Formats: sequence, structure tokens, C-alpha cells
Amino acid sequence: MRIIAGKYKKSNLFSVPGKTSRPTTDYIKELLFSVIQDCQDQQILDLYSGSGGISFEALSRGAKFSTMVDFSDKAISTMKKNIEKLACSEQCRIHKKRATAFLKKTEQSFDLIFMDPPYEKNLVNKTISQIVENKRLKSGGKIAIEHSFREKIAAKYSDNTIFYKKNGDTAITILQFC
Repeated sequence: MRIIAGKYKKSNLFSVPGKTSRPTTDYIKELLFSVIQDCQDQQILDLYSGSGGISFEALSRGAKFSTMVDFSDKAISTMKKNIEKLACSEQCRIHKKRATAFLKKTEQSFDLIFMDPPYEKNLVNKTISQIVENKRLKSGGKIAIEHSFREKIAAKYSDNTIFYKKNGDTAITILQFC
């Protein structure tokens, strides 16, 4: 797993050990960032972070700060190793919480929210609802979701969908809220 563009380009990252985490492929990262285009100076929230790979890619491409949220001890440990490797501790913060609990508690709002929940656990729409209900996305902000193609985004968000692409078992959906 590596960073594909920006100031940390070609840096290899540590992966979460075991089979509980799915690293985002280079193809999916390229796809996400080609649609998002610019994350310069943005506040990022990375839910279900795993190794933090998406956060580090965003920071490499100019994001101002990334908040990473995961509940797994293995994921937290891996994120810490990657932060140390990239020497970017001033640009990120880790929260060991469940995503929905974090969304209820935090008062911060974000420019861009990435989420990659475990596949087919009915977390996608639940998490989107928490983001919207708790006003965690700034006006004009985007939510980029990597999810199982079998777990459909709720119809009530169809007007907010600016991008959808299926690739094997994975789907990428990007929502924008004004």
C-alpha cells in the first residue's frame, strides 16, 4: 500500500494486520481523487479509517488536517505507525470510537468526509444519516463512500449523488450537500 500523489508520493504505508481490513486500491484512490479533484486546505474526516491510507493520500495532496476514526486496536496502532513514518502528527488526530458515536459527540464539521465501512453490515446509510442529522458536513462538502455494490445508497440521497461507479464487489459513491 502506497501513496500515489503529492508530497508523500511513493511512500509505502503499513497495512492493518489480519483480514479484518480492506486497503483501498490504487485504482480506487485515483478514481476518488479524480472526482474530488481538490482537497487543498480542507478539513478531512476519515471514518472507518483502517490504516489511514485515504487520510494520508489527502494530506499528501494538500489537505489541511485529517481526523481519523476507527474502533479497532490494530487499525489505531497501524495509523500511529504511519503517522510516525510520514512525520505528519501536526496534521492529524486519531479517535478510537465507533463512527456513529464520534458523529454524535463531535461538534466539528468537515469539508470532505471519507467512509469505508465494513461491507454489508448496514452501516452506509446509517452513517450518512448521522453525518447529515448532526451537521458534520460543511455547506458544499462531499462524502466519498467506498462500499459493497450490494449495499445501495438510500433513495433520499439520490439528488446529492454526483458520482457512482462499480468496480468488482466495490462501489464508489460521492455525495455533495449544499
